[in-house]
Amino acid sequence: MEKIQWFVVLVIVSLFIINPMIQNNESKKMSIPAKAKKMPTNVTVHQDERIDNYAWLREKSSPDVLDYLKAENKYTKANMLHTQSVQNRLFREMKRRLKENDSTAPHKWKDYWYYSRTEKNKQYSIFVRKRETLDAKEEVTLDVNEFTADHDYVFLSGYKISPDQRMLAYTIDFDGSENYILKVKNLKSNQHLGDKLTGLAESVEWANDNKTLFYVTRDEASRPYQLWRHTLGTTQSEDYLVYEEKDESFHMELKRSKSGQFLFLMLGSNVTSECWVLNRDLPNHEFTLIQKRREGIEYEPTHQGNRFLILTNDQSLNFKLVSAPINNPGVENWEDVIPHRPAVKLEEVESFENHIAVFERIDGNVNINIYTPDFQKPSTVELPDSLYEVGADYNLEYKTQALRLYFTSFTIPYSYYDYLMNDKDLILIKRDPVIGGYNPDKYETRRLFAKAHDGKNIPLSLFYKKGIKLDGNNPVYLDGYGSYGATYDPAFSSRRLSLVDRGIVYARAHIRGSSFLGRGWYDDGKLENKQNTFSDFISSAEYLISEKYTSSNKIVIYGGSAGGLLIGAVINQKPKLFKAAIADVPFVDVVNTMLDESIPLTVIEYEEWGNPNKIKDYKHMISYSPYDNVIEQDYPALLVIAGLNDPRVGYWEPAKWVAKLREKKTDDHLLMLKTHMGAGHFSSSGRYDYLKDVAFYYAFALDQLGINK
Repeated sequence: MEKIQWFVVLVIVSLFIINPMIQNNESKKMSIPAKAKKMPTNVTVHQDERIDNYAWLREKSSPDVLDYLKAENKYTKANMLHTQSVQNRLFREMKRRLKENDSTAPHKWKDYWYYSRTEKNKQYSIFVRKRETLDAKEEVTLDVNEFTADHDYVFLSGYKISPDQRMLAYTIDFDGSENYILKVKNLKSNQHLGDKLTGLAESVEWANDNKTLFYVTRDEASRPYQLWRHTLGTTQSEDYLVYEEKDESFHMELKRSKSGQFLFLMLGSNVTSECWVLNRDLPNHEFTLIQKRREGIEYEPTHQGNRFLILTNDQSLNFKLVSAPINNPGVENWEDVIPHRPAVKLEEVESFENHIAVFERIDGNVNINIYTPDFQKPSTVELPDSLYEVGADYNLEYKTQALRLYFTSFTIPYSYYDYLMNDKDLILIKRDPVIGGYNPDKYETRRLFAKAHDGKNIPLSLFYKKGIKLDGNNPVYLDGYGSYGATYDPAFSSRRLSLVDRGIVYARAHIRGSSFLGRGWYDDGKLENKQNTFSDFISSAEYLISEKYTSSNKIVIYGGSAGGLLIGAVINQKPKLFKAAIADVPFVDVVNTMLDESIPLTVIEYEEWGNPNKIKDYKHMISYSPYDNVIEQDYPALLVIAGLNDPRVGYWEPAKWVAKLREKKTDDHLLMLKTHMGAGHFSSSGRYDYLKDVAFYYAFALDQLGINK
């Protein structure tokens, strides 16, 4: 352990124990935007003289903290009051584009067609099914709207039908904390069983006996770490602990094979994985190990025929596909079926009885190749656009030739296809409707490449109304995300039309830290390379200015979660480049959070950000951490959004950041904090309430750009 750890621990203990004690009731008298109460300076601190003056805002149960957040909300509301008519107009626009009475594309599993539908003026989905044919009588399996009488926030996660299709097990969250309750419903009697399990993560799966459930629980840091076996009709205290993951950098989830034969227990850190497997016909047997974890090696199995197909990066940066026998699936028996290719990243595999669908990313776009079990002469699915997002939708049937896909682009609404793998036909099943005369021919999309500081080409995807002039006067809404290897391809949003129809150019920067250009693109934007993420985003904005799409006083930027970290870093580094910024549940207090192992995700994410207990990691993290790099300078106008029950990014991170910005910034630009007092990481859960959230921050953007229509 490095010496720095002991200094840092001393400081953190001082800040979280001493500081709340020295606060007094003066904070109740604060009028926002008055500066938050600061910690005295006569406290022994870390050798680099860091003091967390606003650590007291972490005390969620403190009346002072709640009063402070409410006062910030009041200030935000007051400063947005003049935009209320625009907010209302935006909400009406976005709502009008929705087909309020709509249904999802039905998918077949065994005896039933399953889908969900929405009804006018109802916030949540109604889950239904029909036996054998779509002309049959509809059966409601779960109406999520029934929970709204007792709860303002409702989020359904797991939805698992038993193998005999008589039971439904589901997990549900009522406050945004992602601490789920599991309930079981008898679909024949339409009654809930007495089984009610608490403290769960999302994962739940059935055994083939229709009476045994496997589920995952969280530890005190909200890490999914224990696998339990439950028998219907018994209490949770009687459940059997199947497995406990003791390594705090690993989390777990469950996955059922499409064939229905196996249950996979997936264990993983950010760069290492391990998988155990159980025959679902033998629920009381022990899981068996596929391959022991090896540092830096990831693998994910699927079942196909008499083998496991395993997607892995073993000696393969961009992944390869191997085959392994079911009875002895260790690495010594892995055989390549799709070898590693440096320019092609294997992203996803869907295994069927007679086909294997492989999703491959090449130069930013995803292709789908269909193989027969001998992996000879694949066919490629022809897709209907050049800038797009595509992926596997629900594929629950194993013995089928139909691969269900979703496809979307900036101009094409989410569309659901069956690709008939024998016939090589792509059949449209459903396209999400856009009400009100949407015409894709009015819009244009474009792929540009900005030059990075080190010469790399950064892809940008643009969406705008046809006929714009490149005179530097176009307003731009620029977003980006560059963490965890997560990739956000060009996808449709009817909400986004409310920006583009007002003449705004929507731009998405595919910066390093994502996997848009493969695994190397991700690796080049993490740990000690993290600055590349921020520099790429800055270069993207500068490129849009140089190419006359816009100017610096007409760019609004947006990022959420780790994308909020991006926003915080770039406005520290290049504040004059942007007119305004929206930071949605932003991860901005990087060093303090990563020093506190009691906070959810901290230890798990050392491999993404680094471990600040180590000198080398601490130095590069402190160099960009938004909270630690707030200085006396002018900043763009800023709207910051938080969720009081957020388990991923504690509400105190954006709250502390705003408090420090109020202390340091030298401008009179608007700075607002809006905290959702009854929600978590994903804002409001109801579909209409969520539209109001979007209308709120869109109205902020329009107001800052001087667009008042």
